Amino acid sequence: MRPIILILGPTAGGKTSLSIELANRIEGGGECIIADSMQVYTGMDIGTAKPTAEEQSQAVHHLIDIANPKDDGFTVETWLTKANDSIEDVRSRGKWPIVVGGTNLYVQSLLFGLFDGPERDQEKRDELHAVPNPELLERLRKLDPEAADRIHVNDKRRLVRAVEVCEATGMPLSSLQAQWGKPMPREDARMIGLSWPVKTINRRINSRVRTMFDQGLLNEVEGLKDSLGKQASEALGYKQLLAYFEGKSTLEEAQERIKILTRRYAKQQRTWLKRFKILPSANFIDMDEKGIQYAVEQALMHIS
Repeated sequence: MRPIILILGPTAGGKTSLSIELANRIEGGGECIIADSMQVYTGMDIGTAKPTAEEQSQAVHHLIDIANPKDDGFTVETWLTKANDSIEDVRSRGKWPIVVGGTNLYVQSLLFGLFDGPERDQEKRDELHAVPNPELLERLRKLDPEAADRIHVNDKRRLVRAVEVCEATGMPLSSLQAQWGKPMPREDARMIGLSWPVKTINRRINSRVRTMFDQGLLNEVEGLKDSLGKQASEALGYKQLLAYFEGKSTLEEAQERIKILTRRYAKQQRTWLKRFKILPSANFIDMDEKGIQYAVEQALMHIS
């Protein structure tokens, strides 16, 4: 049985390039399984940094373009079921399943299973959805500072759930999830992490955002703005440009806001990834000035 190769790292850190190179270099070949809550939506391509058509032609990719952006019913449970099916499908053909981490909660669920929290209270949830995101984040910070540091201000769904769980149980979500994290992760996963100095990854993020605009992000969002459900419209980049189209900001302000929030998101990812660095199945590669081929060679040595 081929182990799962799980690729982790901050946004704009080169995970897509590494996964494709590994898929082609590893003995027997591999296929990429995307663990990203926004790349599942059709049409949301540039702003989610979805693998391009050229990249997809270089390796088989699973779990992208599998949901309508109007659909608010795509959950972590939906993804996990499809991910496990994809892993078994890839293995059945003698290949390596390469899971490319993007959404922390998806990766967490893959390693530890679904978090068994309290039943959803729809009335409470509707009340929380009416609260502006910054206010929700501050409310969560008082209940659970650790979770507030980990959840992005634009991630309405997770903010609502975190506040809901804290207030329903009287316990911080992070402490409940700490119990969720035991015992050790599934034994059939080998983790490859990409570590970048803060200044370097921030430069890469700023460059990526500029490139997204050059590639037509503005036109992409304009074409989708009437077709996005609540979940999809909260996506980083899309939410800020939707505000621009509504006259709530200038284009320059929206672009700068995307850079700031993406850098903040990368910081949250770094905090979240620290818990995995101590695991024996994890190998974190210091990148900085190193190229992707260096990462590939390091990863192959860890896998073999």
